[in-house]
Amino acid sequence: MLYKQLGRIVERVALVSGALLAAMGVQAEKLGYPEKEELRLGFIKLTDMAPIAIAYEKGFFEDEGLYVTVEAQANWKVLLDGVIDGRLDGAHMLAGQPIAATIGYGTKAKIITPFSMDLNGNGITVSNEIWEQMKPNIPKMDNGLPVHPIKADALKPVVDKFIEEGKPFNMGMVFPVSTHNYELRYWLAAGGIHPGFYAPHKGDTSGQINADALLSVTPPPQMPATLEAGTIYGYCVGEPWNQQAVFKNIGVPVVTDYEIWKNNPEKVFGITEAFARKYPNTTIRLTRALIRAAKWLDENDNANRPEAVKILAQANYVGADYKVIANSMTGTFEYEKGDKRPVPDFNVFFRYNATYPYYSDAIWYLTQMRRWGQISEDKPDGWYMDVAREVYRPDIYRKAAESLIAEKRMQPGDFPDFNSEDGFRPQQTHFIDNIVYDGRNPNEYLSQFAIGLKQGDKL
Repeated sequence: MLYKQLGRIVERVALVSGALLAAMGVQAEKLGYPEKEELRLGFIKLTDMAPIAIAYEKGFFEDEGLYVTVEAQANWKVLLDGVIDGRLDGAHMLAGQPIAATIGYGTKAKIITPFSMDLNGNGITVSNEIWEQMKPNIPKMDNGLPVHPIKADALKPVVDKFIEEGKPFNMGMVFPVSTHNYELRYWLAAGGIHPGFYAPHKGDTSGQINADALLSVTPPPQMPATLEAGTIYGYCVGEPWNQQAVFKNIGVPVVTDYEIWKNNPEKVFGITEAFARKYPNTTIRLTRALIRAAKWLDENDNANRPEAVKILAQANYVGADYKVIANSMTGTFEYEKGDKRPVPDFNVFFRYNATYPYYSDAIWYLTQMRRWGQISEDKPDGWYMDVAREVYRPDIYRKAAESLIAEKRMQPGDFPDFNSEDGFRPQQTHFIDNIVYDGRNPNEYLSQFAIGLKQGDKL
């Protein structure tokens, strides 16, 4: 306890010194004391929680005068409830969670994000049995290995056979508003397999209306065991649970989300709007620590990844075998056993402005909620923008980033040009179905899909 108290005294001296330097013009903008120093942060056991683990282990939180406890949560609902009721001060979240809570889907709460945690990082895995049935439908390279990306076209004859025989084709995803749900649906629909609609206005939140493939929730660490038991025939999940299926020889990852949508946004760091309002300095300092952690994870061409894998392998973080985590975190991905291919951007934590909370990212999630019926009624384009501005907070991010630049901890080139940035990525073209996404025109985007709700459609 004495050492902890001494540490806090030293930290306060450092903060005071920083404030004095700021007053003398050494820093562009003074950072105030953290209004709340002791924080409890939650996460799910996935490799993309890495910025939180690194900020803790590398002392970035303590540099900000924050004394953080990091706790694994049982599932995404428990995690979200913990942030809402104040048991947790913030958490590693599915990007769809703050958005869904804000519009009142599932639960109603004002959750915001000042920080996007990563790009990519997910995969879709099928059982060995299903893989054997898919293989005849997949083109092969000269060396006999499958041509990637593998589209759901190869799965469609398998699903059609299940339907003809009157058997349900069950698949797992981690949460109804997860990236995994929308990516799995996107991949299936692009191959002509209907993943089903939601109809909350009719009290149906199963997501299985008109479905060819029946999707249901399975917590990430339970995915491999559920697949092995035969309860599901495939799943979409983050790492290391696709690679775990390969190591256990129970399934084959057929496609990564990088191949479904190159450099897609994944998790976010979520806090309540009330927390950000009550503790503005703490919020900025939290964001600073996470930005530094993300930079550390990607710098020098991922040179720090082996050390990061050792940290994540600890039982208090992901708790999986080093080799399983390293399979994807160090720039490779193993599909069928022995078919390991370079995927240097499978996990991106900082480059490509991965940490910036783009409005267009939030709008994409909203379009998928509408596409599959979680948003029951048509919404004008302006509504999508209003929700994005309410949830995604680049203003907080900018304050954190500019203070890091002022302290020469980071360079202006590490970030978007804040003077010209409008919160929208350029049109995105790298989707598995070649459909172009422009976040400024959500309804026009929705009109391009053969499967899914569009303006004027009702269930």
